[in-house]
Amino acid sequence: MRVLVAMSGGVDSSVAAALLCARLGSDRVVGATLKLWGGRSDSGCCSVADVEDARRVADQLGMVHHVFNFADAFERNVVDPYVRGHAEGRTPNPCIECNRHLKFDRLLGRAEALGFDALATGHHARRTRSAGGRYRLCRGRDQAKDQSYVLAMLGQDQLARTLFPVGEMTKAAVRDEAGRLGLRTADKPDSQDVCFIRSDQGRAGFLGERLALHPGRLVDEATGVDLGSVRSVELVTVGQRRGMGHGDDGRRRYVTAVDVALGEVRVGTAEAASSERVELHTVTWVDGDPTLGAPPVRVLAQSSAHGRAAAAMVTGSSTPEGAPTGAARLVVCFVEPQRRLAPGQTVALYDPHRPDCVLGSGIAA
Repeated sequence: MRVLVAMSGGVDSSVAAALLCARLGSDRVVGATLKLWGGRSDSGCCSVADVEDARRVADQLGMVHHVFNFADAFERNVVDPYVRGHAEGRTPNPCIECNRHLKFDRLLGRAEALGFDALATGHHARRTRSAGGRYRLCRGRDQAKDQSYVLAMLGQDQLARTLFPVGEMTKAAVRDEAGRLGLRTADKPDSQDVCFIRSDQGRAGFLGERLALHPGRLVDEATGVDLGSVRSVELVTVGQRRGMGHGDDGRRRYVTAVDVALGEVRVGTAEAASSERVELHTVTWVDGDPTLGAPPVRVLAQSSAHGRAAAAMVTGSSTPEGAPTGAARLVVCFVEPQRRLAPGQTVALYDPHRPDCVLGSGIAA
């Protein structure tokens, strides 16, 4: 078996590579670091230092290491949609789209073309098999570091060719193993931010270089009364409370809707900013659509990487005739009202009977 390991320059992918080298031999494992962002970066996993860290770890392990330049595809599939989403009042998740289009599409295809049997990553997630031999995507053993949410778009084809070597380990165990092996990434901090946004510019600085930012008006959801202004309507997201002030009753105000075309941000109470349902598009399933031919299906719906999964029911999705794959729509009805989701936010759906197992995902409309 030959495995290509996606090496970001962090400790998790370093240990993933080390585990595979120990299991298969370093001659059967090759490291690959993706050059994704052409601009300056001081966070995330795209800096020059990250590439060097990955190369040095590969040298320590006796592995061949490659750098693949996917910058054009990253700009087209991740950065441009991120900017366009904010211009249209949506809140995209660039890390999920990077996984969807770059790591588990472009890189997976490159691995296959080069004759590798599998692609391995350092994600804290697990791939298991059902009694019938079908693949399952499950939460990582370390619940605090679980990354199944950002992988929830994966299906059988990708899972059949993907390995998650550190998925059964806690983060502490990963660092201990890296230290034992003397890997230079053993104490390297985890990446936290969007890789193409520098800490000295922030989201406002990055977007301000790529689109026109416009001031907007704050409007009360219930009364329509003008409550003041915001510096840039493109930077406001549904559910946001920071910068929204307080109502006459002293309670915090939350964003309930953003209309970039009108330059309007609607705000209201926590109750007004809650919803009992959300419609999803770009729906994908790990192992088939459980709603086909069935009554509403119980799920656990999670709308952020480390958020709480909420009990919900989903009604059957359908793809209009002639529509492309991924055009299906799905309605998620929460058992208890949840904070209203921003359009563009990903919702991962888990199996309530096996709460660690992902059923699928979709993007809030």
